[in-house]
Amino acid sequence: MPASTAALRAANARRVLDALRRGPASQAELARRTGLAPATVSAIVRTLTATGSVEVSIGTSNGRRAHEVRLGSGPVAAGIDLDHRHIRVVVGSGSVLAERFVEVDADLSAVEGIDTAVRLLEEALRESGRDRLAAVALGLPAPVDVRTGEVGSSSILPNWVGVRAEDVLRDRLGLPVVVDNDSNLGALGEMTWGASAGKRDSAYIKASTGIGAGLVIAGELFRGLAGTAGEIGHTTIDENGPVCRCGNRGCLEMLAGVPILLRLLEQAYGRALTLPEAIARAQAGDPGCVRVLADAGRHIGVAAANLANLLNPEVIVVGGELAQAGDLLLDPLRTVVRRYAIPSAASLAEVVTTQLGNRAEALGALALALQHAERLPFEH
Repeated sequence: MPASTAALRAANARRVLDALRRGPASQAELARRTGLAPATVSAIVRTLTATGSVEVSIGTSNGRRAHEVRLGSGPVAAGIDLDHRHIRVVVGSGSVLAERFVEVDADLSAVEGIDTAVRLLEEALRESGRDRLAAVALGLPAPVDVRTGEVGSSSILPNWVGVRAEDVLRDRLGLPVVVDNDSNLGALGEMTWGASAGKRDSAYIKASTGIGAGLVIAGELFRGLAGTAGEIGHTTIDENGPVCRCGNRGCLEMLAGVPILLRLLEQAYGRALTLPEAIARAQAGDPGCVRVLADAGRHIGVAAANLANLLNPEVIVVGGELAQAGDLLLDPLRTVVRRYAIPSAASLAEVVTTQLGNRAEALGALALALQHAERLPFEH
């Protein structure tokens, strides 16, 4: 279908939905409210009914039997956050109906990851009491090439090289699937339900095993030409620093990524610490743990200051595992932003922690799946 035809159908569908916000109506009344032809209204109602956007019941109009159309509860979709260390699945519509979470091995293969995600999705769908989904969105901790659907960097998620996750998951589920970078989905989650809701321009920094950013410009996710916008984890902080898996030296990820921080602490304490343990020790005043988290905040602050200068966002939301450190991380981060961002950008860019916690990416995936479900009937 030509793009102009699809756009026209989408615009007409919005007219029908806007008309229904004034109250239920017969299809004939909808035609009068919208100025659309009765046959056009009938076709749109059939499509919107299939997605759950509207519901149709038998009523009367002027003493005659008629189909009454009203706004539905909306389509039910699913979001999957497939991280290096966990998989989270949420099923929902305007709210979450069911959720599943499992920790996984960092070296999980693409096939194992998808198998586990599908199992969790089937469990969540049964719990939700719904029998079908309109769409599914999958988040991966790597850039996703929007032109090919493949992971955009073999060094970041090597087990997924050459895997078109969208195609594989679509074939497994028999459902429409869309795949995106998890930082983008964290940004979408916070924009939809969290700390950046109602903000026109914002950035979401996921500070975890890797470090990435999701960028929102004029209320829309900005992915760049190939989907790699926001890869701040591979910006150079120290050109003489340690070699990164991407081939460069001193990348932010090599200075503030969780594995690097835990390695530093293991060297200092003679045994491995978990991140929650390191944060708890820092909160109790342990100087070594305080220093490592503060240094991470300062390094991330340099990247955040650059984002403030480039995008001039209203808010920078910090999420991911490191966000659990709260002000131990954010206070040094804010200090660096104030120091390195130009005053007008620094004064406007509020730096806050995620409101959605470690669910931000999965909830963002749900939001993307719901958007995809609502557009699908009018794009094909």
